[in-house]
Amino acid sequence: MSILTFQFETYSIFENLKKEGKLPMTTKLKNYFPMIRSREEILKEIDDNIKLTEKFYSWGDAARQEFLDFCTGVRGVKLLYDSFFKEIMNPETVPERLEDFLSVLLQKKVKIVEVLPGDSSRIADEQSILIMDILVRFEDGTYCNVEVQKIGYAFPGERSACYSSDLLLRQYKTARSRKKEKFTYKDVKGVYTIILMDKSARIFDEFSEKYVHTFRQGSDTGLAMDLLQNYIFIPLDIFRENVHNKGIKNKLDAWLVFLSMDEPERIIDLITAYPEFKAMYEHVYNMCRNVEDVMGIFSEELKILDRNTVKYMVDEMQETIDEQKKQLKTSAETIDEQKKQLKTSAETIDEQKKQLKTSAETIDEQNIQIKTQQNKIDKLQDKIELLKKQLKEK
Repeated sequence: MSILTFQFETYSIFENLKKEGKLPMTTKLKNYFPMIRSREEILKEIDDNIKLTEKFYSWGDAARQEFLDFCTGVRGVKLLYDSFFKEIMNPETVPERLEDFLSVLLQKKVKIVEVLPGDSSRIADEQSILIMDILVRFEDGTYCNVEVQKIGYAFPGERSACYSSDLLLRQYKTARSRKKEKFTYKDVKGVYTIILMDKSARIFDEFSEKYVHTFRQGSDTGLAMDLLQNYIFIPLDIFRENVHNKGIKNKLDAWLVFLSMDEPERIIDLITAYPEFKAMYEHVYNMCRNVEDVMGIFSEELKILDRNTVKYMVDEMQETIDEQKKQLKTSAETIDEQKKQLKTSAETIDEQKKQLKTSAETIDEQNIQIKTQQNKIDKLQDKIELLKKQLKEK
């Protein structure tokens, strides 16, 4: 496609949007964030830059619409995109934001002192589900792994227990190496594994009004003992349903709205009830003023999304194939069982046929005996009649 064609299509899109009334002078969010730019400004900047024009039209219609919507405040920005989250919630540059979220979630004051490298091999293996993975160390030595999943992983408990164990072992090795001969197990401070799922696994559907599930190991006798591993699962899809029905009830709800919802009305409700979130949205919309940079971020997110979607579809198809194999195996076992039952039934029928044949032969034999006896009776009857006649004559 030529540059002139790009420019003509850009102009055409703009004119059509304007005719359809989709280019308002201001959006609802622009009333609260005046730095938000209009579609006209953004499309003009794209139109004036060949590189931006080429990149913009390399995206599909839905992606172009999404980009324009969040840049102009028609929709909020999806903060769970890895690049946006790391910019807005970066524990190295603005640790107080992640600290506040974790303090509210864990119901205790936390202070982040170090951002640790994550398990890159695990992220590579699970790129079809992972949106983001952050590992931090608190002031008291506790490790906290915050993970965002696009789609809730199968067997969430088993999987989280495995990675929590790896993390605990990593902390143990670090503490043992640092303390050397002075090491005691009290130096191992424990780990938190926090899983946020944009679309949760079916297991969470049973609890349609619960969206924070906390797990701690405990005794059936009431004996108190710190077993160091803690888990929190947050199904964001269930949370969104609850917020739509009941509204924002507390600070944790406010954080989850900020992280997972992009409806302008909900954002306005949030910053009205909790004004401290306004500064973070200002950070977002100031990022969006730099069209070139935010197009680069968005383009990278689309690549990740495409790659993850393909891998997820492959994983899903494999699960379908595995399930069909199980069904075929079950069907084959059922057929084998039915064959056995048929064979048993055939043998039973054969046995019954033999018994019927024997019974028929017995009946025939009995009929012959009856006929013989009847002949004898008839002869005796004749003799009796003869005797009666003779007696009468005498």
